[in-house]
Parts: sequence; structure tokens; C-alpha cells
Amino acid sequence: AIFVYLISIEPVKDLLLYPLEKSYRVTEILNADAIVILGGGVYSWGSFPEDASNRLFTGYILHRKTKLPLIVSGGGVEGKISDSVAMAVMLKEFGVEDKKIIEENKSRDTAQNALYVSEICKEKSFKKVILVTSAYHMKRAVKIFKQAGLEVLPYPADFKQSNHYNIYSFLPKFGNFALSSKAIREYVALMVY
Repeated sequence: AIFVYLISIEPVKDLLLYPLEKSYRVTEILNADAIVILGGGVYSWGSFPEDASNRLFTGYILHRKTKLPLIVSGGGVEGKISDSVAMAVMLKEFGVEDKKIIEENKSRDTAQNALYVSEICKEKSFKKVILVTSAYHMKRAVKIFKQAGLEVLPYPADFKQSNHYNIYSFLPKFGNFALSSKAIREYVALMVY
């Protein structure tokens, strides 16, 4: 019960996220060949959870600044729209040209994202990519993408730390529990990789 309480309060959630989110900061140096946006899930009706929305919007803003092609990466489960298809549809709604969007829809996890994106990059002669994913996920994603042979410029999105506390910060909230769980999952995945 104490453990559940602790990971459900804001200061502990931030303490867990800090080592993951401090690894990379947003950069102004944007010299690359393409932007890679990692999927973060999609609901069956084609809308996005918070993580995926923030990743997509950040990638779109980068595209607006740089005009670089966008590689949207993420497969789907049987009978469900894939992350990449849903992201491509949304980017087109935002006004991005079809020819600037490259879909990778076979991957099921970060390792497969890196594998299939590296194949696309070889085919297109892209050497360096701007990698967009949630800040808590970036540390692991960069390692995996580098292992796949890509030169990566990390561009974290979707920072989850608040670092502003009041009395309500010490009341348990399901949102804090969920974010603490994501952080713990990342630590376990980093140990595995």
C-alpha cells in the first residue's frame, strides 16, 4: 500500500522520470535528412492518446521549420488502424504533402521501429535523422536506433515532469501512478537492452 501511494504522488513520479527526461534536451540544431516520429498508440477510431499526440505535433512543428521528409513509424494489431497510417492521415489534415510522408507500418516495438526505419533510410540514402519520441522514452530509443546503424539527433517531446508542488501534489492520483509505471517500464527495458 505504501509503494502504491508513493508512485501515485507527484514528487515521486517526477523523481522517477527525471533521470530519463534529463538525458536529452530540445535542440535548435536541426541538420538532418529526415524526421522520424515514433508512434505511441492509436485508439480504434483513429484518435491518439496524449503521448502519441504530443509526438505527432512536435514532429509536425519540426517539419514546418525544416521541410524535411517525415517517417512515421508504428504498426498496428490485426483489424486495427496502424499508428503510421493514423499519423499520416493527421499530417495530411495538417497540410503536409503526401510526398513528404513515409509510412513504416510493420513495427510492433522500439527495436522494430529502428530496424524498419533503418531499412527505409538506406533505401532513401538518409544518413541522419531527427528522432521524435516522448522524453521518458528517448534514452532507450536513441540506443536502439544507434545500434541499427543510424545517426540520430534526439528531439524529445511530451515531457511529463511538473516540478511544481503544493499540498495536492501529495494526494495520490491515477495519472501519477500511470506515469510512474511508464518510467519503471523504461528502466526495466533499458536493463534488458
